[in-house]
Amino acid sequence: MAVVLITGSSRGIGFGIARAFASQGDTVILNGRDDSQLATAVQQLQNSYDSNIIGTRADLSDYISAKAMFVKIEKTYGPINVLVNNAGTAHFGLFSDMSPDCITEVLANNLQTAINASHLAIPHMVRATAGCIINISSIWGVVGASCEVVYSAAKAGVIGFTKALAKEVGPSGVRVNAIACGAFETRMNDRLTAEEKADFVDVIPLGRFGMPHEVGDLAVFLASKKAEYLTGQVIALDGGII
Repeated sequence: MAVVLITGSSRGIGFGIARAFASQGDTVILNGRDDSQLATAVQQLQNSYDSNIIGTRADLSDYISAKAMFVKIEKTYGPINVLVNNAGTAHFGLFSDMSPDCITEVLANNLQTAINASHLAIPHMVRATAGCIINISSIWGVVGASCEVVYSAAKAGVIGFTKALAKEVGPSGVRVNAIACGAFETRMNDRLTAEEKADFVDVIPLGRFGMPHEVGDLAVFLASKKAEYLTGQVIALDGGII
């Protein structure tokens, strides 16, 4: 069984991914920055699955904090075989109204976290000539979204990072792919009114929002032997929007 780290996994899509890996018996390490949410998520999975479920709090946008977390994980559970970079935050509003601090925060939480975690996971993967990194991006990183300009830029950065890193580490047997998520039933979309949500659903060919477990199912596939010839790809999981 693999040792799987999912960043930003105390709720939403990250928790759905953690649940999918836990269901197949992997050692699953959840990460978040809120102790209470993280503890609740870990307990829910421990109650449901006979897997090794661990929670570890760290701000992965800070490299020193991220490195300390990786050292602790590797010392206790061994090297990470599968890394899912899911941590991120959104900001909705006019670009011109964003403060410099807000811009920095959105970029750090969505892009720097993925860069830091991957930088720390790759050395072992390269030595082992095996490993899988899955980066969670967004369709807005592909096509852009008004009023989510910096978020779109960060998620586009995740896509570029995915493609470049896949070429660099592919010869060492390490695979890197991205999932560009569309609209999902998560807290991030709670800001939408019922009318706004209905309007959004109208432009989704499959006629509904996605569910977090559907991202988890795809992540499990990407980490499996069934996808061992798949790398450097960005898969849009969006109900057909793009």
